[in-house]
Amino acid sequence: MLNNNVQTFIACDSSYDDAKIVLFGAGFDGTTSFRPGTRFGPSAIRNDSFGIETYSPYQDKDMVDYSYFDSGDLELPFGSVTRTIDDISVRSDRILSDGKVPFMIGGEHLVTLGSVKAVSDKFSDLYIIHFDAHADLRDDYLGQKLSHACVLRRCHEIVGDGHIFQFGIRSGDRDEFVFADEHTEMHRFNFDGLEETVEKLKGKKVYFTLDLDVLDPSVFPGTGTPEAGGVTFDELRKAVTLVCSELDIVGCDVNELSPVYDQSGVSTAVACKIIREMLLAMS
Repeated sequence: MLNNNVQTFIACDSSYDDAKIVLFGAGFDGTTSFRPGTRFGPSAIRNDSFGIETYSPYQDKDMVDYSYFDSGDLELPFGSVTRTIDDISVRSDRILSDGKVPFMIGGEHLVTLGSVKAVSDKFSDLYIIHFDAHADLRDDYLGQKLSHACVLRRCHEIVGDGHIFQFGIRSGDRDEFVFADEHTEMHRFNFDGLEETVEKLKGKKVYFTLDLDVLDPSVFPGTGTPEAGGVTFDELRKAVTLVCSELDIVGCDVNELSPVYDQSGVSTAVACKIIREMLLAMS
């Protein structure tokens, strides 16, 4: 008997009822400020995930021993930022209402706002861990308050002071760093202080957002706004494993892969492996 050809992230083909973690793609790049292309991130990640193994020698775990469901990409209206955010919120809310964890694959970083809105509606005392090269704390970018350059500022308006912990930040305008000094806990350049943050947030509900350009562009050139001076793959792998294994992650996302800028496919392979490690650490 022939079945429908439905592409999923590797080993994420369990039934929805059995899965505790549900993936979905949000391939949107309508507010990208430099080089577009992240709309192609989710499909590239799904396709290239079959180039890696389901088994992680780092954690001695295998994805086939757990249940994950990939619900596919949202069909997002590229002409409407607000509708895009709303559609992402609806998908996240549906997953949360069924007692599962939404795992979103972007897309540009603004997609995080839609998921954070849904998660914060369910968990009022929500904390955010943010890995990124960029602060993303502008109040507006070229007059627009809904931009990937403003996404953590908008998230701050939801969760408030003392609830956002930023790591790897090495780029932003002066006002963003001033804002961070007053309203978020920012750890510049690397993951120094992450272990202490994890200890502080144990027992809390945590949303984890990972902008892959936290990596040095020598490791991850396939992104729209590469920023020199980033972390190594192994530093990021250890950091995401710590966060995802030790904390109560109630929602998460991985974003800002723009595969067209790395024809070698290495950047996509890096994204796939990081997602695998996150899924296994959360299991």
